[in-house]
Amino acid sequence: MEHVAEGERETVEAVPGVHLTQLAAGEELSIQRFHIDPGAEVPEHDHHHEQTGYVVSGTLTFLVDGEEYDVGPGDSFTIPGGEPHAAENRGEEPVVGIDTFAPPRPNPDWAPPPDDK
Repeated sequence: MEHVAEGERETVEAVPGVHLTQLAAGEELSIQRFHIDPGAEVPEHDHHHEQTGYVVSGTLTFLVDGEEYDVGPGDSFTIPGGEPHAAENRGEEPVVGIDTFAPPRPNPDWAPPPDDK
């Protein structure tokens, strides 16, 4: 068993206002906490990982294939691997939630390199 205490986790700002904390990563699944500031956007991207998530607070607007989906507190979502998607926090409070990825995604591979932020 691997145990990671709260103080041992690193939070990265993947793009301005989008904060990701890797909570745990195994051989077949990873889980992360996301904190998205008001007005912040996750740019359109896709990845081979299946992504499932749960919103704890705030409302996140997903943009998928020309459609918009508002995901609020208590809502969950699933994004198949390979499906292009983006997300925006259009509200006045941070969006906080949990994402899982299978296979594991230990780093946000959609984020630009640090020099491009």
